[in-house]
Amino acid sequence: MFLNKKGGFMGELRKDYILDDWVIISSSRGARPHQFVEEEKVEDKTCFFCPGSELLTPKEIGRVPAKNGWLLRWFNNKFAAVEACTTQALQTHNRFYTFAQNCGTHEIIVETPDHAKQLWDLSFQDLERVFTVYQNRIFALETQGMKYVCVFKNHGVKAGTSLVHAHSQVIAQPLIPKRVQDKLAATRRFLQCPYCDIVQSEKNSERRVFENEQFAAFAPYASRFNYEVWIFPKHHATRLDQLDLCGMAEAVQHVLARLKTLHCSYNMTLTYAPASTDLHLHVEICPRTATWAGYEIESGIIINSVPPEDAARFYRNE
Repeated sequence: MFLNKKGGFMGELRKDYILDDWVIISSSRGARPHQFVEEEKVEDKTCFFCPGSELLTPKEIGRVPAKNGWLLRWFNNKFAAVEACTTQALQTHNRFYTFAQNCGTHEIIVETPDHAKQLWDLSFQDLERVFTVYQNRIFALETQGMKYVCVFKNHGVKAGTSLVHAHSQVIAQPLIPKRVQDKLAATRRFLQCPYCDIVQSEKNSERRVFENEQFAAFAPYASRFNYEVWIFPKHHATRLDQLDLCGMAEAVQHVLARLKTLHCSYNMTLTYAPASTDLHLHVEICPRTATWAGYEIESGIIINSVPPEDAARFYRNE
């Protein structure tokens, strides 16, 4: 167990006894302020992310300036899931207890100064600006030695959000997450990128959701979540700096505009290729309208009550 200078628990990265599954143990996350209750009504009038509250957050790392303030700003998460540390060397005690310090960086990106707006309310230009910040934070954190930068958004209480003001999060670690490793391993079993072929097939299928010149969105054939959508560039791209972020913003906005009519929680994640690898970049939008129960937990097989073909019709407004 790692202890801080005061003798308190620092948090750890821990491995399952025998499976290659990892968890982060972080007691500081339990101290987060919560503005959501079950009906998603604000119970705390203080917003730490609004203009005028800048001194209530950790020191600002950067911002996109505006004439009278800022358009976006980012800073370290006060209640970080990972911590700055010098090494993530693995240790194993008594055969089954493998652990390391949960090294990394955890940041908040405030997406808009407007407390009344959520990501699905932003313009193409605003969304493009958000994705540009994603791109820049990935690059900056990789130059600091991080092997992978998880960029994600939680919206709504069922998606894990505690503060109402629109924001994304970044968790960077000196390791590649297992799900990304699994995708890399799966793609290597093919002679060419399988996602390129999947995009070509799905953009014309009954699961198609949206298409513009650069991007295609579709409800995946084996959707894990009700109304799940994947968004891919139609040409093979591995990093955000290879993309037209305006086209990406248009695709994301189309999906979120329809989700807004459901007023549902959702998670949005970005998957890209780690350094020296080849993986087709994509965005996954996962609405949280259902709760996984015992069967899903035990078997790992998800029961989805909304066929992706029906979900696609919803997104096409048919």
